[in-house]
Amino acid sequence: MGNLDYRYVEPSLEVGMPSLGQQLLRRKPIIFQRKHHPGEELKRNLGTFQLMMFGVGATIGTGIFFVLSESIPLAGPAVIISFILAAIAAGLAALCYAELSSSIPVSGSSYSFTYHSLGEGAAILVGGCVLLEYGVAVSAVAVGWSGYFNELLHHLFGWQLPPELSASFVPGSDGVATGGIVNLPAIILVVLCMLLLIRGASESATVNAIMVIIKLSVLAMFIVIGFTAFNADHFSNFFAQASGISGAAGVIFFSYIGLDAIATASEEVRNPQKAIPRAIIGALLIVTVFYVLVAIAGVAAQPVEWFSTPEAGEAGLAKIMEIVTGTPIWATILAAGAVISVFSVTLVTLYGQTRILFSIARDGMVSKRFLTVSAKHGTPVFNTVIVSILVAIVAGFVPSEYLWDSVSFGTLVAFSVVAISLIVLRRRQPDLERPFRVPLYPVVPILTVIVCVYVLVSLRPVTWIVCGSWLVLVFVFYLFYGRRHATLNSYTSDEEIAEPIHPEDEK
Repeated sequence: MGNLDYRYVEPSLEVGMPSLGQQLLRRKPIIFQRKHHPGEELKRNLGTFQLMMFGVGATIGTGIFFVLSESIPLAGPAVIISFILAAIAAGLAALCYAELSSSIPVSGSSYSFTYHSLGEGAAILVGGCVLLEYGVAVSAVAVGWSGYFNELLHHLFGWQLPPELSASFVPGSDGVATGGIVNLPAIILVVLCMLLLIRGASESATVNAIMVIIKLSVLAMFIVIGFTAFNADHFSNFFAQASGISGAAGVIFFSYIGLDAIATASEEVRNPQKAIPRAIIGALLIVTVFYVLVAIAGVAAQPVEWFSTPEAGEAGLAKIMEIVTGTPIWATILAAGAVISVFSVTLVTLYGQTRILFSIARDGMVSKRFLTVSAKHGTPVFNTVIVSILVAIVAGFVPSEYLWDSVSFGTLVAFSVVAISLIVLRRRQPDLERPFRVPLYPVVPILTVIVCVYVLVSLRPVTWIVCGSWLVLVFVFYLFYGRRHATLNSYTSDEEIAEPIHPEDEK
């Protein structure tokens, strides 16, 4: 940027309430501020490696530790294709994220990109999608973590928490009563992550990086041991359930939320224009390799039918290790690794949601209290506490099987809109500085939209109903609160709506 204060500026709106149509179509100018605003800015103390580990931490752990039991019954051995399809869609989207994050490195991620390119109406809906995506993801992962935690207790001490304290009272999709009251471990996990996030992003990133290294080591162990039990017969009739490939890809896709989580950290990254693209692409490569190898090792070690059993649905990978080795030792190690691994997923995903909400608050769409940053910790404490309480309630009382597809819906919508935003900004603002540019433009963003829509239409009708109802509620909230308090309604200087990017951030 050199000494330039602005990359792009639209004429300021006149003070006063514009019409609803004008509000829905207006775009937030891309302006970068030159002075700091204490109390409303996050500290920039994350490097490329920490950011890459954020992406890996938010991604590896969910799809691998939980979703095999959800996706393999749908696609059979061809679930490997589902993982590859989800990876291709995520890879295309990752390139789009890399370009937009390098040119607009702010905490809002897909919400902010949409606001700058497509307008306030689209941004509100995308913001609703990503808030749903992150909130439900945290809850779903916390519920899954509870299962592995119980498995670890069983291996280490020979006892488990009773169903009353480790399961929701809500019956599963099969209608069978769980015997539970509340999923206490899931709630405790969210609270622990909340406390760590309040301490600071740098501390959270360091803990996450350690957890990521542990989880990759544990998964490498699973891959090696799984291949020792390789049975080619498990891959017979590979495409017998080919019709379920796209559905399984939709279930798997939610785990790639980690790529979006990298972008949500933009405002806390040193030299974001270079660090973010590197972190996104690096995390994608690591995640894809491990996902595909673990899926192959899992199917090689156990027949497809086994993944439909209750045993597979709770700490499935640990069960495979115990079956293959005939000893609980390796299963105990894997269960311990899963407990650590999924902690990091919950941590980073919860972090992402608070930063999305932080950006929405900066634009006035929700209360400015969510924008307040603690002088002591440099983190949005009020924001983090409120989000954590809501997420913990869902985790404690809703079974995970009702949550997975909703996460995929939000992720797919966000990825699609980011690709469209890239195309729009290329046309409307060709001179916008882009340290990273998507190769094979416009093929990559167009393919991103096509693949995401293909997977979206494969989601169950109930998912569309639930997510559609949520977006209606979001829009109603916007009509009664957001549109009246939007910062663009009454700003008197460009500094009031400028994004917090400073010359020292680029060094």
